[in-house]
Amino acid sequence: MTTQQHLVQLLEDKGALLPEWRGAVAAVDRARFIPEVFEGGNFTEDPGHWAEAVYADAPLVTQVNDGKPVKEDGFKLSTSSSSMPSIMLEMLGLLQVGEGHRVLEIGTGTGYHAAWLCHRLGDANVTSVEIDPAVLTAASTNLQEAGYRPAAVLGDGRHGHAPNAPYDRIICTCTMRHVPQAWLEQCPDGRIVTPWGSSFFGGSFVTVDVTAGTGRGSFSGDPAFMWDRTQRAGAGRVSDYFHGEEGVKGLTDIAPQHVIQDDPAFFIGIHLTDAWYRWCEADDDSGEATLWFFADDGKSWATVEYAPGQEEYEVEQYGPRGLWDEVRSLFLRWHALGRPERSHFGLTVDQCGQQVWLDEPLNVLY
Repeated sequence: MTTQQHLVQLLEDKGALLPEWRGAVAAVDRARFIPEVFEGGNFTEDPGHWAEAVYADAPLVTQVNDGKPVKEDGFKLSTSSSSMPSIMLEMLGLLQVGEGHRVLEIGTGTGYHAAWLCHRLGDANVTSVEIDPAVLTAASTNLQEAGYRPAAVLGDGRHGHAPNAPYDRIICTCTMRHVPQAWLEQCPDGRIVTPWGSSFFGGSFVTVDVTAGTGRGSFSGDPAFMWDRTQRAGAGRVSDYFHGEEGVKGLTDIAPQHVIQDDPAFFIGIHLTDAWYRWCEADDDSGEATLWFFADDGKSWATVEYAPGQEEYEVEQYGPRGLWDEVRSLFLRWHALGRPERSHFGLTVDQCGQQVWLDEPLNVLY
């Protein structure tokens, strides 16, 4: 039967199991924190498959659409989950937790990650904030039944939890557009790790070292976390946003797949914060594809049609904004800067807000 030891071995084989966290991972049974029914798993219908999913190194979606009923054939937006264990460990590696550290977790989820923290640091050193009452209730039950009692509180994670501050570390399990001022105030001399980004590109961790309330951060990783519920990007199916409208047509000599590679997409996303994309491949093995862009407000869209061997690609843009024009301009600017990799960028956060810079803090881009 698949057990927690199976998961431990998987993580060891992948080289993901940090020595300082091995005890916590081995001691905390993930199954205690997973509901009987989740997306793609049902214990009653197939307990074997349920266990295989639980003890795999994979994320498990435990809530969609904020717990609201889903209409027949409606789009399911993932809104709470048990994160991929190896990604959790990657974040903890960035966080560099030390014995006796006081940690604030943003996003309790199922409580599984909070249990790891409690096992290593002790209940009194762990505070976890969750915005969804139902999710918090379930997580608190899971934690108590597993023998852990951190301070699990209901609230907007952007505000942290001042009553238990100061913290040595803050770790966030949802994607943020900004590092909140409250975190700097509550972790004035420590480290913050969070998924960070914009609607266009949200696939980065930012690791921020804070000294005297001012933080300086670097970008890394390839996370795919749910959004902070107060700052979500647009999401859905193409059919939810496109209803047969006709836009302005044109041509471009930039292959559409080039603008969504990680480094240029990161740069574009620094500036184009309120639009997202979807790459849709043809289902006829032709190699053709359509790259769709949508504004978060749903008022503008654009497409670029890709076909192998072409040197020009058809463009169509609809709405008050020329989304492809915006993307193209930023892509060319990235090229003009020498096509810098994401590792060359940094983040400064202080009481005036946040600034993204290239190579050194004085070279501010946004």
